[in-house]
Amino acid sequence: MAGPGIPSPQPSNKAAAVQNQVNEVIGMMHNNIEKVMARGEKLESLQNKTDDLQQGALQFKKGANKVRGQMWWKDLKMKMIIAAIIVIIIIIIVVPLVTQVKAAVPSS
Repeated sequence: MAGPGIPSPQPSNKAAAVQNQVNEVIGMMHNNIEKVMARGEKLESLQNKTDDLQQGALQFKKGANKVRGQMWWKDLKMKMIIAAIIVIIIIIIVVPLVTQVKAAVPSS
């Protein structure tokens, strides 16, 4: 259906054009496959990093809980020592006062 003065395409030219299109499609498919494989590798790497991060978080949580327990005991010991010192100071102040009051009160 070529118009006057326009040559109709040759069958070999059509075949070459179709072959070029097929080659372009094959090239694009190869590129797409390579991109999908690269994406898969990136996803696998990301999954590995996520697993490592999760392991690190668990180790951190265990360590933090252990330190918290140690600090709680240390805080409790410090409170007990302060309470003992306060009791000793009160005894040091009260015992001499009581002995002075007993000495000042004559026994009947």
